[in-house]
Amino acid sequence: MGKPQDIKERTFDFALEIVRFCRTLDSKPGTIRSLGRQLLRSGTSIGANVQEAQAGQSRADFVSKYSIALKEARETIYWLRLLGGSGLAMDGDSKTLLHEADETARIIGSIIVNTKKISKKVKDLGRKLKPANKS
Repeated sequence: MGKPQDIKERTFDFALEIVRFCRTLDSKPGTIRSLGRQLLRSGTSIGANVQEAQAGQSRADFVSKYSIALKEARETIYWLRLLGGSGLAMDGDSKTLLHEADETARIIGSIIVNTKKISKKVKDLGRKLKPANKS
């Protein structure tokens, strides 16, 4: 087994795969093209928000950007499921993308939870270290 991939790289690679997949959907007429455009927006937005989070001005900003990335991942899962459930597109590529979107959402969710835990510990530690006001 290889080394775990950095979330920034993983979401960038995922976005590239979404672009490739949506390119095939865009060549088809009607509903599938519209759904493909929705998928393109949400699927590429995940990595953009992860990248933006890296430059967060605070932990709260970091968590906020990751929360947006998580929402986009969930939306991407929805569009992929809709494409498959409607019979419009459920080949090996879309199943692979659905699996990757689900894993990505789980990883991002874990990052959010762990960051919040660390923030709480830091906040609690700060309270313990703060000298009591004596009046």
